Amino acid sequence: MHGHVDWSELLTPDPEAAKKFYGDVFGWTFSPMPMPQGGVYWVAMASEKPVAGIMATTDAGPDTPPQWFTYLAAEDVDAGCDAIRAAGGTIVQPPWDIPYVGRIAIVMDAQNIVFGLMARI
Repeated sequence: MHGHVDWSELLTPDPEAAKKFYGDVFGWTFSPMPMPQGGVYWVAMASEKPVAGIMATTDAGPDTPPQWFTYLAAEDVDAGCDAIRAAGGTIVQPPWDIPYVGRIAIVMDAQNIVFGLMARI
């Protein structure tokens, strides 16, 4: 699925309000996933399938604005980062592994728009 939208996560100052809103609108349920650095990442489920994530902006990093953040699928995140550099983009956060999920990187395209790359295990 190289190049397809793989995952989206909502970064919000109020995860509880977001869970209520998206639960009411879409019927999502939520499973907590404690993060190693503290805080909780909420996996949104639709028909018992994971569809998105929700986390507090304070857990995402300093000065992170509220937003939906998108990860695009990559066959190989490291090679994808090389291709992004070659096309005039920037690596914001180099690739790292997330246990039981895969490898991700935060990148910026040539127009300074930030997105993520993800290769699932």
